[in-house]
Amino acid sequence: MAKEHSFDITAELDNQEMKNAIEQAKKEVASRYDFKGIKAEIDYNEQGKSISLVSSSDSKAEAMMDMVIAKAIKRGISSKAIKEHSRDQVGGGNTKLVLAITDVISKDDAKKIVKGIKDKKLKVQAQIRGEEVRVTGKSIDDLQTCIKAVKEMDLDVPLNFTNLK
Repeated sequence: MAKEHSFDITAELDNQEMKNAIEQAKKEVASRYDFKGIKAEIDYNEQGKSISLVSSSDSKAEAMMDMVIAKAIKRGISSKAIKEHSRDQVGGGNTKLVLAITDVISKDDAKKIVKGIKDKKLKVQAQIRGEEVRVTGKSIDDLQTCIKAVKEMDLDVPLNFTNLK
């Protein structure tokens, strides 16, 4: 009797790695010469899934955003998980940049993933289960081909492939 194999497609982030990336970015800002003597703050709101960057100019806020994204990438977090949400001028001529963190697959993206898998005509079944997509099949080779096909879809969502059994 053939055994069913499966894996899950999720967009979950490792919160501890995100915190570590933020702390590394804070240390880099504190040690860089071009940030000496100016306002430069990085705040991570875990519940609100956002990062606030406050700096004295747009260019410094952009540099801080680049640092945060670079540190996140080094820690294994996809750059697709961090998007600019808003940019505002706050008191004292400072710029506040809010970055949104994406850690769920939206219904539309899940439907695109399932449709893309079905279009490849692989011998696997995909179904949406809340904020994840479960893919099942009889052959692990088919599942690995499916993972490769989903990676090639180039969706604007950070995808993780977990629980391959």
